[in-house]
Amino acid sequence: MNIQLSDHFTYKKVLLFTLPSIVMMIFTSLFGVVDGFFVSNFVGKTPFAAVNFIMPVLMVLGSIGFMFGTGGSALVSRTLGEGKNDKAKEIFSLLIYISIILGVIIAVLGIVFIPFIVSLLGAEGEMLEGSIIYGRIILLALPAYMLQQEFQSFFSTAQKPQLGLAFSLTAGVINMVLDALFIAVFKWGLAGAAFATAMSQVVGGIVPLIYFYRKNTSLLQLTKTHFDGKALLKTCTNGSSELMSNISMSLVSILYNVQLMKYAGENGVAAYGVLMYVNMIFLATFIGYSIGTAPIVGYHYGANNHTELKSILKKSFVLIGITSVCMLILGEILAFPLSNIFVGYDSQLMQLTLAGFKIYSFTFLFAGVAIYGSAFFTALNDGLTSALISFLRTLVFQVAAILVLPVIWGVDGIWYSTVIAEMMALAVTILFLIKKKEKYHYM
Repeated sequence: MNIQLSDHFTYKKVLLFTLPSIVMMIFTSLFGVVDGFFVSNFVGKTPFAAVNFIMPVLMVLGSIGFMFGTGGSALVSRTLGEGKNDKAKEIFSLLIYISIILGVIIAVLGIVFIPFIVSLLGAEGEMLEGSIIYGRIILLALPAYMLQQEFQSFFSTAQKPQLGLAFSLTAGVINMVLDALFIAVFKWGLAGAAFATAMSQVVGGIVPLIYFYRKNTSLLQLTKTHFDGKALLKTCTNGSSELMSNISMSLVSILYNVQLMKYAGENGVAAYGVLMYVNMIFLATFIGYSIGTAPIVGYHYGANNHTELKSILKKSFVLIGITSVCMLILGEILAFPLSNIFVGYDSQLMQLTLAGFKIYSFTFLFAGVAIYGSAFFTALNDGLTSALISFLRTLVFQVAAILVLPVIWGVDGIWYSTVIAEMMALAVTILFLIKKKEKYHYM
């Protein structure tokens, strides 16, 4: 079925159009899980803890790509909805070129300063050494990683979500194969895991770059462009929520690691790593759906089609509600087998992970609405509201909960923190949607 952004979207069309983005995000997360599986089972729990310790820092450094992707996609899709196709291509090209330059600069700075950063966060001994090795290798591919994040959004805007899925799957399969080869066969340890991930990111970022550079059948192509400060500012404003979300989640993850080192030691960091891998897969469904529907919302907003905006929002709430309940049930059922896959070799670590899993699963019941709500306002080019939702959800509520609840409930308080924070974010998102309905006419 050939689906156009200008179409009326039934439930079937919404699912068909967003499915590639959902699958793409799930598989992208799944490939990271495979990385963790090989490190945990073939290298050891301390290197596994080192990967999870440095990963939030790497996510912060690469988050600009996600900002350009989501914020730029909203602006480009709106421009397409206004019928300005050449202008849309120029904005798209500008964002890609700037992200490449920024990626190189950030990568160089990161490689230089990462030992200081990791040491400042409290890593010592083998964990410190492992974090530096893994981080420096991954940073070599940072420009490509930023492009990979951008193209995840732009493929949907270009009406080629299936092609974006194909590129992501290819990169992910390369990651898994190289993980098995470098870690299990060649015994390269953490360096092998890092090289496998870096090489897959190069494929995921550079191959789509070549596609958009050449003539293609999508709505977008890299062309000559000029500096457009207004478009760049609008992109950053639109995508500020996603930038804030990525940075906040990474900072909160760092805070979680600090608290877990305090209350549960190295085992706590390893257990949290397992939960984060599973969390990435489950929440990837909501993120993928949000990415997939954003160009639809942006296009019809640009075309002043309020009826379609109302239809998309209503259908999205129904689909997210059903999915959230299913995820909670699935999380409770899979708590033991998934924990066993990662840390079944250590009984004490297994018990800690399983206890956390049983509590943490309730996060999936509340997170979907806030994730979609933030992306919805980004697509409407209302970056401020989107940023407020993300800021409260991923930073304010999380930090308050992680600092207070462990004092009351110990380690269990750490797992409850995310659940409580997501409940509060759900309430805030609903309030914003009600408050803004008269301005955007989506209700």
